[in-house]
Amino acid sequence: MNRFQDRVVLVTGAANGIGLAAVAEFAREGAVVVASDRDEGALARAIAPVLTAGGRVERIFQDVTDEAAWDATIADIIRRHGHLDVLVNNAGIGIMADAEHSSLDVWRKTMQVNLEGVFLGTRAGIRAMKLRGGAIVNVASIAANVGEPLLAAYNASKGGVAQLTKAAALHCAAEGYPIRVNSLHPGYTVTRLVTDAVASLGDAATAFSASVLSKIPLGRMADPREIARPLLFLASDDASYMMGAELVVDGGYLAA
Repeated sequence: MNRFQDRVVLVTGAANGIGLAAVAEFAREGAVVVASDRDEGALARAIAPVLTAGGRVERIFQDVTDEAAWDATIADIIRRHGHLDVLVNNAGIGIMADAEHSSLDVWRKTMQVNLEGVFLGTRAGIRAMKLRGGAIVNVASIAANVGEPLLAAYNASKGGVAQLTKAAALHCAAEGYPIRVNSLHPGYTVTRLVTDAVASLGDAATAFSASVLSKIPLGRMADPREIARPLLFLASDDASYMMGAELVVDGGYLAA
């Protein structure tokens, strides 16, 4: 399949996990992929196999919380490629902390990356795509749909992403912009974000992991590729009638 042949795609948080898997899948389907991350070294190492396989992938440094950097990044893509077709707001962080003990610094940092970063990206994407059209996929989480006591700030940030996505989608529709905006809601996935967050629990990590797995009907966490492929569906013309939707990919977690 070449659903994205010659389309220009920007993926944030592309150095690992779902972002990296999405980069590989977009490249496999013919896209010109701009992969962005704050960790330039990790990004260069991560995309090397995709380049070796013939994928057209460019890497750039990007801090998604930097408003001016968003403007510069989009302007550079349009200068070099003429347009932007797909934006995937994937960059995010997850820090274990409950509502009673979380520090204000953890709360603010989580909101800045997970919610403000997505707002800045969505706004920049709309401005860049409103004449030619395109698709914006905001990576939320099942944490937007169900609470987790140890993820107070993360829950709030991802809930915000889901609602921001709906508001942006309705705005684009009302203005007649040919832009689709949807959110992806992954369940627990084998990524650095998840493994680092669980490891931070120390002695309680094993019990937490066992509890999570017991709530997933499929009995395991997702491979990042199992999340990236539905993400590509949302970004593709196959999802042409999806607008402001939440696509849940969670192994049955929310259904149980």
